Amino acid sequence: MPESQTNLGWDVLLDLSGPDGGPRHERLARALRAAIRDGALPLGTALPPSRALAADLSCSRWLVTQAYAQLIAEGYLTARTGAATRVSWSPERDDRSAPARQVAEPPRYDLAPGLPDLRAFPRRRWADAVRDVLTTLPHQEFGLPPHGGHPRLRAVMAEYLRRCRGVTTTPNDVTICAGVTEGVTQVCRALVAAGITRIGVEDPSWGRTRQAAAAAGMDVVPVPVDDDGLRVDRLGGLRAVIVTPAHQFPTGTVLAPARRSALVEWARDVDGLVLEDDYDAEFRYDRRPVGTVQGMAPAHVALFGSVSKTLSPALGIGWYVLPPAWTCAAAATPPVVDQLALATFVERGGYDRQLRAVRLRYRARRDALVAALAAHLPDARITGVAAGLHLLLHLPGTPDTASLVRRAAAEGLRLVDLDTYRGTPERDSTLVLGYGNLADSAVGPAVTLLAALCDGGHLTSR
Repeated sequence: MPESQTNLGWDVLLDLSGPDGGPRHERLARALRAAIRDGALPLGTALPPSRALAADLSCSRWLVTQAYAQLIAEGYLTARTGAATRVSWSPERDDRSAPARQVAEPPRYDLAPGLPDLRAFPRRRWADAVRDVLTTLPHQEFGLPPHGGHPRLRAVMAEYLRRCRGVTTTPNDVTICAGVTEGVTQVCRALVAAGITRIGVEDPSWGRTRQAAAAAGMDVVPVPVDDDGLRVDRLGGLRAVIVTPAHQFPTGTVLAPARRSALVEWARDVDGLVLEDDYDAEFRYDRRPVGTVQGMAPAHVALFGSVSKTLSPALGIGWYVLPPAWTCAAAATPPVVDQLALATFVERGGYDRQLRAVRLRYRARRDALVAALAAHLPDARITGVAAGLHLLLHLPGTPDTASLVRRAAAEGLRLVDLDTYRGTPERDSTLVLGYGNLADSAVGPAVTLLAALCDGGHLTSR
């Protein structure tokens, strides 16, 4: 075995040809010392007997015993008569200056928005879909993902979007991507390439969407939102805007019919592009979900969606539908197996069944949360339509919600205030309460703790 890299028998390689040179026993000691410091030889590891290592190195046993003796004297190794020579030092034990690694504990009660019920993920049906793909997929399909997504998933999503969301599209118009943020980034880059460098974004709104537009090189212009949704009359001077018309995040409003018509008229007048994030569209509890704006003006609306709220963000699968006149660079696409598993899941009706099941679950959980808030915080006001995975809680008086959020975190209750999603904080008294991933049994205790914290802070302190 070459002297420069000698295998000790447990796949740890030693480099005896370092630039410092020197006698071979010093080079061996140096190589062993480096392996211990790097963690390749962990604390407690037994080294080979000196005779065995000498045979591997084609050297005298004296050379090995000298190296071992040196490291024993330095405290890296320990030896006892009749027992193996073992590593007695580790980087973690010796590094007194490194700060202790802090692992954040999950909160007892998580009322932050953004997650679906992770307990409800359809593990068995998804596993069946993956198994079917792996056992039937031709070997040629295990290559690189096709540009724009696998044709089968593009066709399946085109049919689903036409059937359930009123989208005007063909499979060629659908692009599969890693999520809404990825899709918005690519389309914003296409806008910049076309000379459109300013884009309106709802204020307040999801921060990652604003960041995606800015990262693509666009000047982000906040556009206010009221009880009827986006203020279309404030789009002057713009040719692009990002909206969440089905269920605005975080205010929970739905874009009013007159505003929808005005938005379409604006896009046609300025030859602009509406980037429609179909956020939470599948979850409406008081009536059927409204259709997409894209269906009203497919030549001027790009539609974005994903399975992050309907299944899980861990899947990393999204899509966007571009008007035929627009093209953009290839987006990052999910693995082919995952794409085809989703296609199978939708084709077999699993996706529709999942949506029906969680819709009932979320409706019941929202009702329980509203009832608990009414009982424990009767002076607070709740807004937002009966939809989605969050609601707004307006606390009475002028409490310092930032302080409330910090005190709640110390008690194991995770909260988010509305200012988190604003471009410019207004320091009002509103919390954005998410209930998607909150266990049903935790609704009562979470609200009880929230009420106690509000009472302890006297609600009106500033």
